[in-house]
Amino acid sequence: MVYVLNKNGQPIMPTERYGKVRRMLKSGKATVIRRCPFTIQLTYDIGKPETQPVSLGIDAGSKTIGVSATTKAKVLYEAEVTLRNDIVELLSTRSENRRARRSRKTRYRQPRFNNRAKHEGWLAPSVQQKIDTHLAVIRRIHEILPISDITVEVASFDLQRLKADLEGLKRPKGEEYQQGEQLGFWNAREYVLWRDNHLCQCCKGKSKDKVLEVHHRESRKTGGDAPNNLVTLCKTCHTGHHKGTVTLPESITKRGTSFRDAVFMGIMRWAFYDRLKELYPNVDKTYGYITKHTRISHILEKAHHIDARCISGNPNAVSDGTVYYQKKVRCHNRQIHKMSIGKGGYRKLNQAPKEVRGFRLFDKVLYRRQEYTVYGRRSSGFFDIRDMDGSKVNKGSISCKKLKLIEHQQSYVTGFRKIKTAV
Repeated sequence: MVYVLNKNGQPIMPTERYGKVRRMLKSGKATVIRRCPFTIQLTYDIGKPETQPVSLGIDAGSKTIGVSATTKAKVLYEAEVTLRNDIVELLSTRSENRRARRSRKTRYRQPRFNNRAKHEGWLAPSVQQKIDTHLAVIRRIHEILPISDITVEVASFDLQRLKADLEGLKRPKGEEYQQGEQLGFWNAREYVLWRDNHLCQCCKGKSKDKVLEVHHRESRKTGGDAPNNLVTLCKTCHTGHHKGTVTLPESITKRGTSFRDAVFMGIMRWAFYDRLKELYPNVDKTYGYITKHTRISHILEKAHHIDARCISGNPNAVSDGTVYYQKKVRCHNRQIHKMSIGKGGYRKLNQAPKEVRGFRLFDKVLYRRQEYTVYGRRSSGFFDIRDMDGSKVNKGSISCKKLKLIEHQQSYVTGFRKIKTAV
């Protein structure tokens, strides 16, 4: 499928007449705007073109977005976009660096943590970044296709019911939803101590240490302060574990089920939907059970782009089997120096030049007649290139002299696959 823009840059209906496209490019009547997905722009005026109603289905998610643009008869564009999930870790690392820098460079001052005013509608950076990526994906599709209406699947999760089913407890009803597990406790620490009967879960009191502490099964950066990530330990076992002299049993180190993705969907669904309605007309919503019923009734396989096709309202649209895969990557790295300090107090720079030997990070290159992506560059000219899945081509680095630049990438690693059996 070749996507077409008119002389003014407005999208018109795509074409599969590849011979005509080739002749137009050769004669100068069209120019290539984007290579993946392949998009051309006409250099002559064609008046007002006729377009068909194109429905865009969005399967919103916390890790992967499913996208499908369809007419009643044909699939025009399908993609799966992998979102970033490193925001929390990066913000925690930045906070650690800032705290360490203040202790080195400035005199001590009382920590300030309650003076950050949040505007109305404020969302956590990890949530806001994913919502912005959803909107950016939709904007990029509007740049190549004349979308007439958008349908988004908004998912709602009953976390207390999910947790009750997982633990084999009675499902909550009515006022019981207001009576969570931490009802009557000042904080999570007090609840965890009560839950564990004020007893060390490692030595069961054999150390005779009366000082109890709350230990994170996963690091606070990774797992947060949820009760299922906390366990009671005495100071002796806690200190010994972090020093490496005490080994905790597997029953303590293994954390329970995390509902992070469900919590994210509950937070972002209305913020994303309301923002989308402000930007585009004809925006509608649907729910997961409707998508599931449509997929099963039409005997379709389970995949994000297939769900998006059902959401678009045209599950019987015929696809040529092309599915684009995109991965959102980091655009900037503001950390100037590495954390490790070398001899003489010298600290190495953490930022690499934008271009090394004419190549940028995440550029698409040609190597042995195959397309790969640049994941690492060295001033010596030997690069780390990987395929669309992120797996390495070989164990060592490859000289840039053997690479041919195809196109520069911007914030997305893009590729496509041809599914053998078109659905």
